[in-house]
Amino acid sequence: MAFDFDKTKLRQQAATLAISVAGVAIFHFLHLPLPFLFGPMLGSLIAALLGARLRGAGQISVGARTILGIAVGASITPAVVGQVPHMLASVALIPLYIVIIALIGVPYFYKVCKFDLPTSYYAAMPGGLQDMVIFGTEAGGNVRALSLVHATRVLVIVSIAPIILVQGMGAHLEHPIGAPAASLPLHEMAVMVIVAFVGWKGGERIGLFGASILGPMILTAILSLTGVIHSRPPAEAILFAQFFIGMGIGVGYVGVTLDELRHFVLSGIVYVLILAVVAAGFTEIVVLAGFAQQREGFLAFSPGGQAEMTVLSIIAGADLGFVVVHHLTRIVTVITGAPIVGHVLKVRDAKQKNGG
Repeated sequence: MAFDFDKTKLRQQAATLAISVAGVAIFHFLHLPLPFLFGPMLGSLIAALLGARLRGAGQISVGARTILGIAVGASITPAVVGQVPHMLASVALIPLYIVIIALIGVPYFYKVCKFDLPTSYYAAMPGGLQDMVIFGTEAGGNVRALSLVHATRVLVIVSIAPIILVQGMGAHLEHPIGAPAASLPLHEMAVMVIVAFVGWKGGERIGLFGASILGPMILTAILSLTGVIHSRPPAEAILFAQFFIGMGIGVGYVGVTLDELRHFVLSGIVYVLILAVVAAGFTEIVVLAGFAQQREGFLAFSPGGQAEMTVLSIIAGADLGFVVVHHLTRIVTVITGAPIVGHVLKVRDAKQKNGG
């Protein structure tokens, strides 16, 4: 269950929800973009930095990601599958992209930021936030540093990507995110609810990374390809997912100290700028080579979180299949190699500490 009967936790969760709802209202009132994403994110972020003891919505927030998994899965149609061979050239660049990031990022965190080797490696890798924190902790890394560096990576990218899309690429962030619930067949929405739960919990049971997104995505893709599902989740559901994703980013800064802001958060901001240069280079390569349009190339190589990039792709009207295939390749590559490299770095770091 997302909520327990601990009164302190309940008050903190209620306060977090109230602040996030207020953020949505303010963004709506001021006619600012993406109110359901940026309103909760900015509201909870400011409150966290001011010292408020906020608390996320637990399993509700995790469950909200299943909606995005279904949205992606529903976008995988026979037509999209037919386009996969045309994506292979740009997908093949992903391992090189990750190697370059590692060659730049690990020395940056180790030599400049003075992190230990395991922390440096997992801070540099553009994988999922939870995965990198878990693997990094097991390898002996600094869990607080990893949490704040990756939270900062996601926060900055989610904040500046829409500006780049609109100002730099002429994109419009007003594309329909889904049909209203009232216009969708009830049986399809019922199937989506079942698929969301089964895919999420079934994925967790078999140890699937990113189970809340990938489990529902895989099952929905099968149903989409077989003609059982013909539409994305309703617009209201995707707004719900945006709300909890935005709130979760802000809550990641609860309890941050001034020293952590100077060391971990500032290090993360500088690193995002480095990543932006690398990502821009690869975006230019795939666009000039004719592998993708500028908008899809930018979103495919943006080193943000899978959930956040899915939201931006839907809102920007990008080719969701193209973007998601590249992000899945990035995450699978990072997660597959992370435990092996992390173990090597942990051993090497221990030898250095012991003067070996």
